[in-house]
Amino acid sequence: MTGGRGHRGDGPGGSQPGGRRPTVRGPGRWWPGGRGLTGRDLISGAALLVLVLFLAAPQRLGWALEPLTHNGAPAIYDQTALWRLALSHLGLVGAGVLAATLVAVGLGILVTRGPGREFLPLARTVTAIGQTFPPVAVLALAVPVMGFGPGPTLVALFLYGLLPVFENTLGALSNLPAPVIEAARGMGMTPRQRLVQVELPLAMPLILAGVRVTAVISLGTATIGSTVAAHTLGEVIIAGLLSSNTAFVVQGGLVVGLLAVLLDDLLRRAERALARRMRGA
Repeated sequence: MTGGRGHRGDGPGGSQPGGRRPTVRGPGRWWPGGRGLTGRDLISGAALLVLVLFLAAPQRLGWALEPLTHNGAPAIYDQTALWRLALSHLGLVGAGVLAATLVAVGLGILVTRGPGREFLPLARTVTAIGQTFPPVAVLALAVPVMGFGPGPTLVALFLYGLLPVFENTLGALSNLPAPVIEAARGMGMTPRQRLVQVELPLAMPLILAGVRVTAVISLGTATIGSTVAAHTLGEVIIAGLLSSNTAFVVQGGLVVGLLAVLLDDLLRRAERALARRMRGA
């Protein structure tokens, strides 16, 4: 009867007009789909709020850093706007991570293809160089060749970021489901088509995990770039060390740490989204 059908959507398990999912009202559930607010969401939200305050209106947080100063020293670094330093810092990190990712993924593809497998030991040695040399040593070697500025820092970030991406790419491409690869081969796909349409999409979540590790490490490593005249948030930390102003050191370190927390959370979400997409494909 029509009357019975008309009341089906009124109960807890019914559907709402237009096919929309109901909003779950249980404890910790407050948006459509029933996904609750997690501890990671709270941490990321708090980190974003504090970061925005530090970058947009740092003077409003000066009261919190004043106990770390002495002899009337300023609590907030104001020689260069923090948001400008943060953008420059992220730009250097982004360029270094992008270059490292392109090279590391390319090497990972090379050593998992036919004749390229012979170069696996060499590729592992090359990508491990950045983890062998301290970033400070890389800067010291690069400055005489490239001069002061962002160049030496980019070299250090590039070398330091190769290994995580390479190892994750290698692991992902070496452990793909055999039935899927055989099915792609049986469909008549060329090796290039299998790589682009099947293998790389399946490997992408694990590759992205390596990119995330590289990006978070690079955020901290980039601070030493200020020792060779690169504009990074390390400028604030170095100014604090030179003037014995702990407030500057805490300020610079806190902004870098907040950026790392937010970047890690953003890339983790991207990993989960890719993994769900692969499972649903």
